[in-house]
Amino acid sequence: MSWTHQVARGRTRLSRAQGALFWSVLALGSLGAGMAAGSVSNRIAAQHGTATQAMPGQVLAALKARLPRTRINTVACDGLGGLCEVVAGTTLFYTDRTARYLVIGRVYDMETRADLTATRLLALNPDLLAAGGARRQASADSQEAPVRRSPRVDLSELPTGGAIRWGPRGGPKAVVLSDFACGYCKRLTAELQAIGARVEERPISIFGEASRAAAERVLCAADPVRALHAAYEQREIPAPRACDTSGLDANETFAKRHGLTGTPVIIRADGAVLQGYRPAKALRAFLVGGVA
Repeated sequence: MSWTHQVARGRTRLSRAQGALFWSVLALGSLGAGMAAGSVSNRIAAQHGTATQAMPGQVLAALKARLPRTRINTVACDGLGGLCEVVAGTTLFYTDRTARYLVIGRVYDMETRADLTATRLLALNPDLLAAGGARRQASADSQEAPVRRSPRVDLSELPTGGAIRWGPRGGPKAVVLSDFACGYCKRLTAELQAIGARVEERPISIFGEASRAAAERVLCAADPVRALHAAYEQREIPAPRACDTSGLDANETFAKRHGLTGTPVIIRADGAVLQGYRPAKALRAFLVGGVA
């Protein structure tokens, strides 16, 4: 074998050896990178799992800071696509996982066509099942929400503050206890407008701290009447000015004293009380002294 041939053969062996070494090193590097990535992935997954497990507690702590006067029973953050379910007594609402945004309403599962909120409310309060049957019967009979009547109340117990007054001054007078998150209250507002009623609307917080916050924003707005209708339409209310909100406390006290635990409540000038939504014709009859 010539010297030139030997040199060429040696170079080929060296190249093969270097190639094998290169691929071995690359394989080891890839394995190490994969192991490192797996380790990081596992740590992230573990951290995520820990965060998920701790999430309800974190949300609960944040809610207690934001809603100190609302007694919260449970917080659950699984199965609602990023929302957390919050149970406060028999009230159900939702929040994001930072407890910044509060949602009052129904959650539907579009895949299963299930009303998740209704299911949970029935689980929390089985008596609603019987109430639902009565409500459906009432709706079939009159196409209206069920109504309960209470004894007369003394309107002089209410202070001047804590009310938003709207509607024509010469219309039939009505004091209304309402909550801006109450769907029937919104419907009632349209009926009161239709009969030209002079309304003294007094918010009470049926849905807890969120309702109270909305009431304060409306009461302290530069234009409370405009803010009231914006609240019912779930439109933004401009930042309120500082004002006396003690009248809202008086509204709450008045409602509790007379066992008025739901909304809407309509009270006419002589203190007669009508609980629940009614259409314009029935409202007019009630406010001029008749029976709705």
